[in-house]
Amino acid sequence: MRCEGRVWKFGDHVDTDLIIPARYLNVSDREEMARNCFADHRPEFAGQATAGDIVVAGVNFGCGSSREHAPLAIKTAGIGVVIARGFSRIFYRNAFNIGLPVLESDEAAGLFSDGDRLSVDVASGKIAGADGVVRCHARPIPPFMMSLLEVGGLINYIRAKRRPA
Repeated sequence: MRCEGRVWKFGDHVDTDLIIPARYLNVSDREEMARNCFADHRPEFAGQATAGDIVVAGVNFGCGSSREHAPLAIKTAGIGVVIARGFSRIFYRNAFNIGLPVLESDEAAGLFSDGDRLSVDVASGKIAGADGVVRCHARPIPPFMMSLLEVGGLINYIRAKRRPA
C-alpha cells in the first residue's frame, strides 16, 4: 500500500469541525462531503486535492466531536494517507473503520511543508521525499488495523468474515 502526492500541511488540534463544518453534517452524499472538506479552513482544498495526496499535521488531529463524516470527507477528497504527530482516539478508529490510512510520526510535521511531494509506504511506515530518499518513519500500524485497511474498512472486513468458507 503506497501513496504518492502533494502535502497538505496543517497544524495542531485540527478538529472535526474544521475538517467538515457542522452545517454539512446532514449531507449523506460522500462526494458532497468531499467538496466541503476543510471548506472554512482551506477553501482551496476540495478543488485542488488530487488522488494520493497526503495530509501532514501536528498533534491531536481529528479532535472534537466523533463524527465519522470527517475521515469520510478526507478519504473521498482523494487523500491517500494522513500523517500526524497524534490523533484523537475516536478519529483514529473512525479512519480505520472507513479504510483511511493514518500514520503517527513525531518527525513528519517538522520535516515537510505544504506543497512538498512525498511517497509513503503505509505498511512499512517509510516516508520519502520526491527524490525517493526516506526522511522518516511512522509508527507501525497494528496488525488488526492493517487488516481493516487491506479490505477497505470495517464493513468489508465483517462481510468477508461472515461469508461461508
